[in-house]
Amino acid sequence: MAEATSLGESHLPIGFEDVLAAEARLAGVANRTPVFTSRTLDELIGGRVFVKAESFQRGGSFKFRGAYNKISTLPSGTGVAAYSSGNHAQAVALAARLAGSPAVVLMPEDAPGTKVEATRSYGAEVVSYDRYAEDREALGKALAAERGLVLVAPYEDPLVMAGQGTAALELIREVGEVDVLVAPVGGGGLIAGTATAAAGLAPAARIVGVEPEAGDDTRRSLEAGRRVRIPVPRTIADGLQVNVPGELSFQVNRRRVDRVVTVSDRQIVEAMTFLFERMKLVAEPSGAAGLAALLSRRLDVTGARVGVILSGGNVSAERFRELLAG
Repeated sequence: MAEATSLGESHLPIGFEDVLAAEARLAGVANRTPVFTSRTLDELIGGRVFVKAESFQRGGSFKFRGAYNKISTLPSGTGVAAYSSGNHAQAVALAARLAGSPAVVLMPEDAPGTKVEATRSYGAEVVSYDRYAEDREALGKALAAERGLVLVAPYEDPLVMAGQGTAALELIREVGEVDVLVAPVGGGGLIAGTATAAAGLAPAARIVGVEPEAGDDTRRSLEAGRRVRIPVPRTIADGLQVNVPGELSFQVNRRRVDRVVTVSDRQIVEAMTFLFERMKLVAEPSGAAGLAALLSRRLDVTGARVGVILSGGNVSAERFRELLAG
């Protein structure tokens, strides 16, 4: 499969060559996560579906890719700061530990306990804040400035976005070109990287993002042609509780993303149930959003070859039981 490296993307924050560079930095460090298929799923959808399980990535989500790609470019021992509801927090903590660097992470008070504990277990200091009353981006920047740390943003960084794109790069290389690529959307870094990877390997593929119904800031922004801010959404998909798209990620997504659809919390739980019962995969709510769009027919892909990024599996056994019990 030919790989385009000159795509006329110099005006965008990242290009295909940046994803290739990230792939080189991550070689031998990040896991090459498995791709799963299900005949039952194909029959339900009416197409051929390939699920890229980033739940098997280091730290339990795709976030390790971007965090390590960024931190590995810093001078050894450079202290870093981050803000995150959980997955980016764990990724930064783990990447910093591998680089021998101290890390301080700002996490919401209502972040899942397992994610907070995992972040601390990787050696990071955790500072709490109220996600519904405080601006995490402003707090994160202030924390980094106060302590003299480099801020590793969850999506507002070209190196982070490029690292996230390596998941789609691996997927397409393994299964061949796809007609549709589906990924969950929070701040937009994952789908920006996904779309950029596809531009080089499967330029004809449609790129579709999935947001929770309560948190459709990117869908609204794409329709408006500008970044639209909404109240902090209340949804079980804690990794997608973003109220405005990232500035850099939106520059990419406005050009590269074809469509964003929304799913309800109930539909997300139904997707988690299907993944567990029929494919033996554990997905956190945010991670199951892409499959939820297919199972609920919010996205019709009849007759298509579809790649879906299952973005993470960081959910405790107790929370998983609660969600599936309704």
